Amino acid sequence: MAQTPSAPNDAPSEAPSSGSAKGRPTPTRAEQEAARKRPLVPDTKEAKARAKADLAQQRDKARAGMAAGDERYLTARDKGPQRRWVRDYVDAGWHLGEAVMPAMVLVIVMTFIPNPVLQTYSFLGLWLFIFLVIGDMIWTSFRVKRAARAKWGDKTEKGLGWYAAMRSIQMRFLRLPKPQVARGGHPK
Repeated sequence: MAQTPSAPNDAPSEAPSSGSAKGRPTPTRAEQEAARKRPLVPDTKEAKARAKADLAQQRDKARAGMAAGDERYLTARDKGPQRRWVRDYVDAGWHLGEAVMPAMVLVIVMTFIPNPVLQTYSFLGLWLFIFLVIGDMIWTSFRVKRAARAKWGDKTEKGLGWYAAMRSIQMRFLRLPKPQVARGGHPK
């Protein structure tokens, strides 16, 4: 049989070492699977406690951000420069709606007094006060829409009047985002 000529002996038989060698044996399939193996749902008490603490921390951060008026943490209802301006406009004034809850508590106390005339007048007074609050809400809505049109023209968002009216009936210390202006500090 004929033999093929052999390659010249001057070529090295091994590839030069260029730092590409891994320097360790290839792991077996069983070793690779064991390294990747972990539970689908971590069932440890520590993991649950850590996740609960992380969630509470995120919630506290979001609550503080919303109270401070940080745009990143506001709901879609409260975002934007026009909504911020409306909040400042409403927070700068006094509104009858802020006193609805104390008035209702007063009427409840009056119902415990066994005088039917006093009870009747307290309910009538409450209804009169509620009608005045509704009138104040309408007036606030009208003023906010008029001022917003003067400031932004045709680019005003929808619902600014309703947003202002709803904010005006909340007690000042319960409003979210918290008021950023003092009373009397109307926005420009």
